[in-house]
Amino acid sequence: MIFTFEHMNIDRVPGHVNRKWALKPFDIRDLKRVMSDWQEKLEGHGWNALYLENHDQPRVISRWGNDTCYRKECAKAYATVLHGMKGTPYVYQGEEIGMVNASYELDEYEDVEVKNALLELVEREKTISREEFKGAVWNKSRDNARTPMQWTDGENGGFTSGTPWFKVNPRYKEINVEEALEDRDSVFYYYQKLIRLRHEEDILTEGSYRLLLPEDESLFVYQREYNGKRWMVAANLTEASVSAGRLEGILYPGYRVILQNEPELMKDGAIQPFEAFIVEEQLSSAGEIS
Repeated sequence: MIFTFEHMNIDRVPGHVNRKWALKPFDIRDLKRVMSDWQEKLEGHGWNALYLENHDQPRVISRWGNDTCYRKECAKAYATVLHGMKGTPYVYQGEEIGMVNASYELDEYEDVEVKNALLELVEREKTISREEFKGAVWNKSRDNARTPMQWTDGENGGFTSGTPWFKVNPRYKEINVEEALEDRDSVFYYYQKLIRLRHEEDILTEGSYRLLLPEDESLFVYQREYNGKRWMVAANLTEASVSAGRLEGILYPGYRVILQNEPELMKDGAIQPFEAFIVEEQLSSAGEIS
């Protein structure tokens, strides 16, 4: 598989002396461009490794989303976008329960990358202030993904009865596997639905990919099509509702809902913050919307 890193750099200032710690605002158009580019480039030539988190990347809902008011919706939205694409999705430990970044004091981090950057950029070169650097670490540090797995709301998140190598994320009492298994609407069960779809529906492994609304600043929308079947995957990756009218002309009446992360699809004519869904559009024998 082709394991790309381009999308992991869309929120940093290119060529800056402060490297990955020089942040720029997240722009969904950049994410759409990079992810879609690789979908198209590898068509018929290779196979994508699909990921948003791993041991070297922070938690996506803290990095590019909202890990407080919309934590579960946000986690489901990013999962929908990723799992609807062509390739093999990777699920990093804790991603499937919506784990978030940890905001520690700088001297509490274990990552040598943070320690070296603190010494070089903050203390010696003084190219970034300590507070600005701390904010960047809270957003981008690899240690955000390396906190112990949160199994329960008990001591050390149920990870160990001893002393863990690194501090447990302080939100373990709220975010843990035990809680996720008890909540039928949890991020965990939503991941199960997505994975089941990928096992059962050839359109997700074999279908073509086409990005829609590339310049929309809120919505990530694309089509998958295969063997007379067409699906639309859509997600609002912002904290604001947007008019469902933005889908006018590309989402036609008569669609069938495959999966959604909100109880009611596009309630009151609006796509809610971090609302995501997959729908099937009815095609005629000629391949047109009927």
